Amino acid sequence: MKIAVIGAGIAGLACAERLQSAGCRATLFDKSRSAGGRMATRRLPTPIGPVQFDHGAQYFTARTPQFAALVERWRAAGLALPWPAAGPDAWVGVPEMKAPAVAMAANCDVQWSSQVDVVHSVDGHWRLSGGDLVTNVFDTVVLAVPSEQAAVLLAPCHTAFADRAAAVVSLPCWTVMLAFADRLPIIADTVRDTGLIGWAARDSSKPGRADIESWVVQASASWSTAHLNDAADAVIAALSAALGHVAYGALPPAVAGVAHRWRYARSGVLGVDCLWDAAAGIGVCGDWLIGPRVEAAWLSGTALADRMIGGAPGR
Repeated sequence: MKIAVIGAGIAGLACAERLQSAGCRATLFDKSRSAGGRMATRRLPTPIGPVQFDHGAQYFTARTPQFAALVERWRAAGLALPWPAAGPDAWVGVPEMKAPAVAMAANCDVQWSSQVDVVHSVDGHWRLSGGDLVTNVFDTVVLAVPSEQAAVLLAPCHTAFADRAAAVVSLPCWTVMLAFADRLPIIADTVRDTGLIGWAARDSSKPGRADIESWVVQASASWSTAHLNDAADAVIAALSAALGHVAYGALPPAVAGVAHRWRYARSGVLGVDCLWDAAAGIGVCGDWLIGPRVEAAWLSGTALADRMIGGAPGR
């Protein structure tokens, strides 16, 4: 069975890995140049050396036996370590958040920089297109993208799934990345729900990171929604001032400072582990089906693959 998987985040990678282990031919398509989706890392040059930021998911947890076993394998391979600053059960990728996803992608057939805009049903098969991309036909297609993007892709080809995806709304998040020549006078390595800050973290405190003082500051969902279309410079100024308030004074000049707008940062919850229509040969997975966590994305992708392999009729 030839399967197309749209999205090389954790959900899509988990689904593809499980399908491949059962002898299926899975090809992933992702608009980015690397794996991980919102398990993202940004690298920037600075006058004092290169610096990196985990500007998407800040950490992940492992609360089910299946995912905990996988995280232990990641730890053994040097791909993940605990980060107590975020909580007793918090883990991060090493040397960057997306490291586990990159390792998963290395075992998969992935077409990078491949934007999928349309999913076509062709005589009981599926074809993908977008930009310069026009694929051959596949027996089955899997959508592993945020609910809003899934709804758009599903609308012309599976209205029932499209309606369910459209009912799940994600919250946005403005994120600012700052690097400094010296350590900021903030004792804690994490800051939560303070003023307009929803989360801020000394990214350089994570295991396996460089010594340059680096901070990721994420605005609250309400502030991000209200300022969704603000200019990046204005967002940097606002979140820098908010971090300065935590430091009891204005921040020193940053050696690097950029902003990133996540339109679909924190997913809503549909309340099922995946969507699968065996008759049509189309499935949907992602964190937005179970909950806004890395673990939920992996569980959803794995559940969908198991249902496809087992021949279940779907839901």
